[in-house]
Amino acid sequence: MILLDPQLVAFEAIVREGTVHAAAESLFLTQTAVTQRLRQLEQKLKTTLFIRSRRGMLLTAEGEQLHRYCQRVTEMSSAVLTSIQGAGTLSNLRIKIAGPASVMRSRIIPQCKEIMKEFPKLHMTFLIDDHMDISHQLKSGAFDLVILSPEQVTQEMVSKPLQPEHYLLVCSVQWEHRKLIDIISNEKIIDFGQDDQMTFSYLKKYKLLKYIQTERHFINNTESIAQLFINELGYGVLSKEFAASYIKSGELLVINEGKSYLNPISLAWYPRSEQPAYFSAIIHAIN
Repeated sequence: MILLDPQLVAFEAIVREGTVHAAAESLFLTQTAVTQRLRQLEQKLKTTLFIRSRRGMLLTAEGEQLHRYCQRVTEMSSAVLTSIQGAGTLSNLRIKIAGPASVMRSRIIPQCKEIMKEFPKLHMTFLIDDHMDISHQLKSGAFDLVILSPEQVTQEMVSKPLQPEHYLLVCSVQWEHRKLIDIISNEKIIDFGQDDQMTFSYLKKYKLLKYIQTERHFINNTESIAQLFINELGYGVLSKEFAASYIKSGELLVINEGKSYLNPISLAWYPRSEQPAYFSAIIHAIN
């Protein structure tokens, strides 16, 4: 690919081949077409670029100057193409990914580690956003890849189904001697916000809604929700991946053992006509 207009392409072909006839053959054009392009260029520049001789077409001083310009443009074209084709490896690039804490911490960030090593010039921005719908991050162009629920993926987006999240009902380990019905009847649910229905969905699945207190505590940070559970201020659901470290450390307890609520999720992005290697690698790595 050369960043030159057709007249300059014809000019460079004559320089390279030495004659109009040979230049026309190399460009798959007629001699007339090449001659016309050369004349148009000379008229535009108001100068003569070649002198005809027995040895062929010889450059004038002005022609030599134009040839040097074309060479610089060609070199720049190659450098630009190399930079674009090697984005993430040879040139700096930034990709932004947004998703909930549970998935970002346990999957997305760890799965992107090898990609970051493979593409040393690729810089990543990870946004942890636990709001119920973060599709606006993708729609606005602020982020390149976003974790959404399948129903939030629109027709113009491309998506990849990921492994679903398994939500567990948890509480402070200090309540381990209490019965399930005792806990959900006498303690408050703690959720992310008013529109967070995950705990309700879990309880509905296992026909436990009739026992609960309807008023809830809200805090818009998943780690803080876990801390409130630990401090015996309520109960609720956390993803199995997110809760694992708290359960292992003996701070949280799974109630209704062996039962979970599956939450399907997808990785979404907007289609690209030519998908760069680094972008394909990220999509392939995330599951």
